[in-house]
Amino acid sequence: MFRHGPRNLITDVDGLLVGNADDQRLKSGVTVVVCEEPAVAGYQILGGAPGTRETDLLKPHNSVQAVNAVVLSGGSAFGLDAASGVQAALREQGIGFEVGGYRVPIVPSAILFDLRNGGDKDWGRYPPYRELGYDAVQAASRDFSIGTAGAGTGALSAGLKGGLGSASVVLDNGITIGALAAVNPTGSVTVGRSRHFWAAPFEIGDEFGGLGYPSPVPENARKLLLKFRDRNATGNTTIAVIATDAMLTKAEAKRLAIAAHDGFVRAIWPTHTPADGDLVFALATGRSGKTVELDDAIDLYAAAGATMARAIARGVHAATAAEGDLFPVWSSRL
Repeated sequence: MFRHGPRNLITDVDGLLVGNADDQRLKSGVTVVVCEEPAVAGYQILGGAPGTRETDLLKPHNSVQAVNAVVLSGGSAFGLDAASGVQAALREQGIGFEVGGYRVPIVPSAILFDLRNGGDKDWGRYPPYRELGYDAVQAASRDFSIGTAGAGTGALSAGLKGGLGSASVVLDNGITIGALAAVNPTGSVTVGRSRHFWAAPFEIGDEFGGLGYPSPVPENARKLLLKFRDRNATGNTTIAVIATDAMLTKAEAKRLAIAAHDGFVRAIWPTHTPADGDLVFALATGRSGKTVELDDAIDLYAAAGATMARAIARGVHAATAAEGDLFPVWSSRL
């Protein structure tokens, strides 16, 4: 039986902090995962419309072995500015990869499309994401809000508000896994138009309602529910972080990111479409001191998918209503 950590957040993984910054008028925001010590990292993109910065360095054959933070941001390509604000905040703290006597914070980032969500995007000459990124670092803590917060502030799914979700699990061998997701897919996280989440089999307790699967399964469960049915249907993307306190190589971190994408499949239908930029960053802090052999690796990667599915459901479950919303929140669905 899986059990979650004390917070049921990605920060149950020792060595990580998370900060949110958002603007309710804008209906957008930024979430940063700050590594207290540089963490081994990897990534995997399976969506067809990604937006990223500094992901090439994460490939196993490239030189930099660890990162200082990763950023999830709203704002489409404008949101890539958030990483500059995060770098500025970390540089002030003397954090970064040392190159020739200079410190360069290593901050890969990814964005989701939330421009088309009812928020006021008339921000003037420069978008606000650099400052939001800076503010998110200042807010970084082991405790943080989920739902309508940070990068999930303006997120939407098919028929419901999306949101920022997180979850954790502690394996029998003592290794902790945590997931964080900004849930903004073109597809649906619920079975048809019901209140029941696709991720129901992996729920721990009643962390997203405790409803299980509907019985009988409604006929509309087979209906393809999409956020926007028009030619401009590309305003989507779920971006996420999977993390562990195990000791992993960069190649093993990439495998962890691949496995976490299984959680997208178990929690969202459809997912990984040409209209989504679905991406998972993986972080390994190594704080447990434990390495993983084959049997442990199978458990680790299986739990990564299950934990990611739970984080996705929790993000939508925790969303709260705000003025000007295009879609209702899960709690209002009967």
